[in-house]
Amino acid sequence: MGSLQLKSVRKSFGPVDVLKGIDLDVKDGEFVIFVGPSGCGKSTLLRIIAGLEDATSGNILIDGGEVSAVPPAKRGIAMVFQSYALYPHLSVKDNMGLGLKQAGAPKAQIEERTKKASSMLSLEKYLERRPAELSGGQRQRVAIGRAIVREPKLFLFDEPLSNLDAALRVNTRLEIARLHRELKATMIYVTHDQVEAMTLADKIVVLDGGVIQQVGSPMELYNRPANLFVAGFIGSPAMNFIEAARLGRSDATTIGIRPEHMTLSRESGEWKGRIVHVEHLGADTIVYLDSEKAGLLTARLFGEHHYEPDEIVHATPNASQLHRFGVDGNVIQ
Repeated sequence: MGSLQLKSVRKSFGPVDVLKGIDLDVKDGEFVIFVGPSGCGKSTLLRIIAGLEDATSGNILIDGGEVSAVPPAKRGIAMVFQSYALYPHLSVKDNMGLGLKQAGAPKAQIEERTKKASSMLSLEKYLERRPAELSGGQRQRVAIGRAIVREPKLFLFDEPLSNLDAALRVNTRLEIARLHRELKATMIYVTHDQVEAMTLADKIVVLDGGVIQQVGSPMELYNRPANLFVAGFIGSPAMNFIEAARLGRSDATTIGIRPEHMTLSRESGEWKGRIVHVEHLGADTIVYLDSEKAGLLTARLFGEHHYEPDEIVHATPNASQLHRFGVDGNVIQ
């Protein structure tokens, strides 16, 4: 079991309020990702759950039990950090089993769990190596293995892929997704990378300014953002925002349309504009155009399209995919 409840969790550093009353329920076995820009409070919240920071006020419950006053080692959690934090003089095997050894676990249990974790992470061939003999991706897998052998109630990941190159990030992301399916464990993961959030999470928690902006599945956040912040943060390229008054509309303050929900034509369309830049990505073509009526727009076209800067084109939004936002920034249903 590994459920988590946060009730009115607040954190202040002097006069600065970093977390402003966080309420959240995480069910047993869920993969929940905290995402948001730098300084939004996501890592602080993770550290409070882990017991590495004290909340200024509020309650933290793991499996229904209050743990605010419980030390980190007794909360039933295991944490994987951005830095691998491996002991350079110890082998992979000893690094993975160290936590159990320090807890006084029997040698046979340490052997059994280390063997199981190394098999899950394809580390069997490297058990006698030192960290210096491993690649960055292998070191991160050892750090994950060290968490697995403890069989915790909660796995906490603090930007674990940030130190890896692009290819390794993808591979390690797939490993973490597979591990979640196999372990059926509760995982809470912090990242600033919305692609990681969209591809891994059962549930995403979007934070900004120490406040939860929205909680939902990846596609709920993508298709039904609660406000301008979530709409602009989730999705790449970002959603286009247009002042409703420029379009002659009085039913909203801001109109949003995702780049992939627009078509371009050289002949006719709703918003005439001049192309300012084109990005040819192979699978996609990203077109930036300056429209007199709607302002600067981004269109995402699937496949290769031969548009050039300074061409005059017409953009037409899919009317069924428009998002309306009020003066307070919240979506209008």
